[in-house]
Amino acid sequence: MDMEVTSKLARRALLGGGAAFASVGALGYAAYRRFPLFFEQYVSEMKLPIQPAPRVPDPKKWPEKGVHSAWLGHSTVLLKVDGYTILTDPVFSDRAGIDLMLFTLGVKRMVAPALNIKQLPHVDLILVSHAHMDHLDTPSLRKLESKATQVVMASQTSDLIRAERYAKVTELGWGQWVQAGPAKVTAFEVRHWGARMQTDTYRGYNGYVVELNKRRIVFAGDTALTDTFREVRARGAIDLAIMPIGAYNPWIRVHCSPEQAWRMGNDAGAEYILPVHHRTFHLSREPIGEPLERLLSAAGSRPERVALHGIGDEFHLS
Repeated sequence: MDMEVTSKLARRALLGGGAAFASVGALGYAAYRRFPLFFEQYVSEMKLPIQPAPRVPDPKKWPEKGVHSAWLGHSTVLLKVDGYTILTDPVFSDRAGIDLMLFTLGVKRMVAPALNIKQLPHVDLILVSHAHMDHLDTPSLRKLESKATQVVMASQTSDLIRAERYAKVTELGWGQWVQAGPAKVTAFEVRHWGARMQTDTYRGYNGYVVELNKRRIVFAGDTALTDTFREVRARGAIDLAIMPIGAYNPWIRVHCSPEQAWRMGNDAGAEYILPVHHRTFHLSREPIGEPLERLLSAAGSRPERVALHGIGDEFHLS
């Protein structure tokens, strides 16, 4: 197999598709023998500093009414909807990968989170779309544990966290819903996969619709192109759709392109689209700035519908 392709497969495996080892020693040796170029990248990344986020949001100033959001990096978005605070796929660690307790073996952030966990306001609800390590980060979820916080996860993923340390943890399959405080959360089908390791193919993967008062928000998680967003629209228009736009080259079968993200957001009837899953980790071949450039090109004469452009940006909808 081509060594460049092997290295990229290793990154994919470490984020949720195929490498599990019995011990730290066996992990390092076996992984190095199988994916030498990945470890060359791992070592080279150690020399690179994590850049600070270009902007720092200030959620303390957000009103109690309306929809307010900030992109913290990758697929992590802080939302406040009529006073209720939601955090999506929280990843605050320096690396996304296999959690070995003392350190994480995985890809390194290029940009720091716009807020660290201590800077967050109280979080009422955490949404976790699936078990891949760049979406379900166990060190971050340990630090966020609170008896005042609920968690909604995909089916058969709650064993990965310490559920008893949260107020309530609910697993949802496609079409299922739960009332979390004032918010109704419904899971819907996306086109991705859920296995965290090689053998746990039973794990689920979701997109979510959050309904609170008259607001409707989509969090797509990870997805390739699918028609399921049309079904979301059938139940009402969407104020804001959080859509992934990166890691499509060469992973187009499991990650959508920016143009496809725009199409699916439109299929859902979204007024605004908040692009995520780019600029944070080096997961694929496309240049770092390409996903947003292509999304804005897809928006054409309506660039204002792209809610945020950079990590740390805020978006407000009264």
